[in-house]
Amino acid sequence: MLEYKLFKNSGAEYVVLIHGIGGNSNIFYKQLKDYRKRYNVVAIHLPGHGGSSDVHEYDDELTFDLIAREIFKVMDHLHIKKAHFVGISLGAIIIHHLMKKNPKRISSSVLAGAITRFNFTSKLLIILGRIVKGFIPHMWLYTLFAKILMPHKNHKQSRLVFINEAKKMTRKNLLAYFYLYDKIAHSYQFVQQIARDIPKLYISGEEDYFFINLLRQDIEGDLNAKLTIIDHCGHVCNIEKPKEFNELSLDFLDKNMDKAASL
Repeated sequence: MLEYKLFKNSGAEYVVLIHGIGGNSNIFYKQLKDYRKRYNVVAIHLPGHGGSSDVHEYDDELTFDLIAREIFKVMDHLHIKKAHFVGISLGAIIIHHLMKKNPKRISSSVLAGAITRFNFTSKLLIILGRIVKGFIPHMWLYTLFAKILMPHKNHKQSRLVFINEAKKMTRKNLLAYFYLYDKIAHSYQFVQQIARDIPKLYISGEEDYFFINLLRQDIEGDLNAKLTIIDHCGHVCNIEKPKEFNELSLDFLDKNMDKAASL
C-alpha cells in the first residue's frame, strides 16, 4: 500500500492531497495548518516517492491506472467512501484520471498547476529530455526542467522545494514518471463527459506559461469547472502564494461539503 499521512479531525470530511512528480506531502506544508482545522487530511505518497514502494516493485508497469488503483486502495483501507481531492501539477493529472475511473468517489477537486496537454515548446523539451536522459545524472535533467518551468525569482522557493524533495528519489523511480508524459495528452480526454457533475476549481499562476492557455481552452465547455488565475505567480501556486491559494481552495471546498458521503 502507498505510504500516507493522516491528520484526523473527528467528524469532518476528508481531503486527499496528491503531490507532483518529485514531490511528496511536504509540498503541502503551507496548507496543512489551515486544512486540518476543517477537514480530515490524507496526504498520499505516490509510487517511488517518500516511503511508498519503488515503481519496479509492482508486477505491472507504472501507469495512471496503477496509480489510481493504489490511491483508491488507501481510501478503502481508511474506509473513505468519498473525498475531496487537491492536486498539484502531476497530482492534478492523476485526479483527472481518478474522475474517469470512479467519479462517485470524488466530492470535488482543486487542481493547481493543471496540465491538460503540451504546447509545441514543452513537447520539444520532452524530446530533449529523452535524448539526454541516458548519459546525464537524472537530477540534472529534473533541475533543468524545474528551472524552465519556474524561471523567475519569485518561483525560486517552490522550485527549490521540488528539487530538494526529488533528490530523495532514485534515478529509476524518477525516470519512470518521465515516461508517463506520453499519456498526458490523453489524460483529460472524456473528463467533461464522465465527471461533468464533479465541481472543479482550477488554480493556476499567471506565469505558468507552458500550460495555462491550453488549460483555459480545454475546460471551457465544462459547466462545473472554474479557472482562477493568481497574479505574479508561477506553476506551483500553493507554495508561492499560499495565502491566496488557501483562501480560494478552502472557500471552494466549504461550498461543496457533503458530509454524509464521507462518513
